[in-house]
Amino acid sequence: METKIYVGNLSYDTKEDDLRTLFAQAGTVASVALIKDRDTGQSKGFAFIEMSNQAEAEKAIQMFNSFSFGNRPLKVNLARPKEERSFGGGGGYGDKRGGPGGGYGRNGPGGGGGKSRRGPGNSGGQRRF
Repeated sequence: METKIYVGNLSYDTKEDDLRTLFAQAGTVASVALIKDRDTGQSKGFAFIEMSNQAEAEKAIQMFNSFSFGNRPLKVNLARPKEERSFGGGGGYGDKRGGPGGGYGRNGPGGGGGKSRRGPGNSGGQRRF
């Protein structure tokens, strides 16, 4: 069973091969996925690494959590399962009933924050008469 770990606080210059070499000290690295911005190709500063088993994953966490790599302390822990995304969760683009993440933007019902579809000059849930 392969076990996935999260590695955060990476320098934007870090390469997948750098991570593979570092984490190989803890055991067999099954895969490395350095997360990049899809538009720019720039690293987002975190990665997911799969170790070949649970014991090696735990060893990697003990060895490299807070380890200085590229003059930055790494944050290493077990990866959490990906949460399912739902539209409207950030506010502004959900339904206009004002439920969680719903509708009117930052100050109106729902309080979702983010951008409003109502356009400039009509922010929040304020009405203009």
